Amino acid sequence: MRAVVIDAVRGRPTVRPVADPACPPGGVVVRVIATGMCRSDWHAWAGHDEIAFPHVPGHELAGVVVEVGDCVGRWKVGDRVTVPFVCGCGRCEWCLSGNAQVCPDQQQPGFTHWGSFAEHVALHSADTNLIALPESVDFATAAGLGCRFATAYRALVGRARVTEGEWVTVLGAGGVGLSTVMIARALGCRVVAVDRNPDALALAADLGASCVLLSDGSDVPAAVADLTGGGSHVAVDAVGSEQTCADAIHSLRRRGRHVQVGLLPPVDGHPRVPMDRVIGWELDVLGSHGMAAVDYPDMLALVEQGLLRPDQLIGRTIGLDEAAALLPTFDQATAAGITLVDPAR
Repeated sequence: MRAVVIDAVRGRPTVRPVADPACPPGGVVVRVIATGMCRSDWHAWAGHDEIAFPHVPGHELAGVVVEVGDCVGRWKVGDRVTVPFVCGCGRCEWCLSGNAQVCPDQQQPGFTHWGSFAEHVALHSADTNLIALPESVDFATAAGLGCRFATAYRALVGRARVTEGEWVTVLGAGGVGLSTVMIARALGCRVVAVDRNPDALALAADLGASCVLLSDGSDVPAAVADLTGGGSHVAVDAVGSEQTCADAIHSLRRRGRHVQVGLLPPVDGHPRVPMDRVIGWELDVLGSHGMAAVDYPDMLALVEQGLLRPDQLIGRTIGLDEAAALLPTFDQATAAGITLVDPAR
């Protein structure tokens, strides 16, 4: 099969033929129809995750099952599926309680094993992790669910537990941030979107943000406080930097809830977080790490009903060669919305 291959940390990605993946026991092999390019893929390329080289990135995917391993009971060749980017083992207490997203023996396509920037991908523990795609949900839409949309949904619903009428500040209007804007608006919240890219902010406004703020070196928390009457109830850092994390926390009102979604790479050992504000204002600081397959039905129902439209986030579709060229610069990408990769292009 053809795949995007990285041979070393920050090495130049290349597209070349590699062996087809072997089907794991209890798992499946999926023909990739659509896969998203995400800032997390850039983090892996940049060496912020422990991966073995050579490596194939890619973790947001949708496709068709082409091979089924031993002991798989729920899936057959030809099934249309997607999968969370965290795949649980299916046996531990966390998986059995419906929290596969924190499974200590988890697998992650594109991180712990070769991912979906390829024509085929192997997926583990299929009966625990695969999600059937309704015929009304196309592959491109489903690929946008696997990381960004599902992550945003759990961040707001499962972690922050937002309620109608609350203010939600979203730092970053990339794929996760725009997904957060859409979901918060659908849940009846008022949204402030913050980004350095005017085009991304324009899209955030189109998708329902009540207010948008350009991150141009000005005092973002002060502006949020003015807009919201004292700070937001919930803040989501969808970028993952020391500055955006601090701005999100300082944008909260007293007893607000902060959800950290964007990955925070080490800065001089560890990123600094304004814990004095967290303590003094009794803020909740919550991590959110994807969403387990058992939680997908409620989100998919909203997609089927047209109340959530992940397809509106798709900004462009590229092939594997373009993906290889784009990956090293993706942390500086200015295109608004989700970049999808079609391995057949």
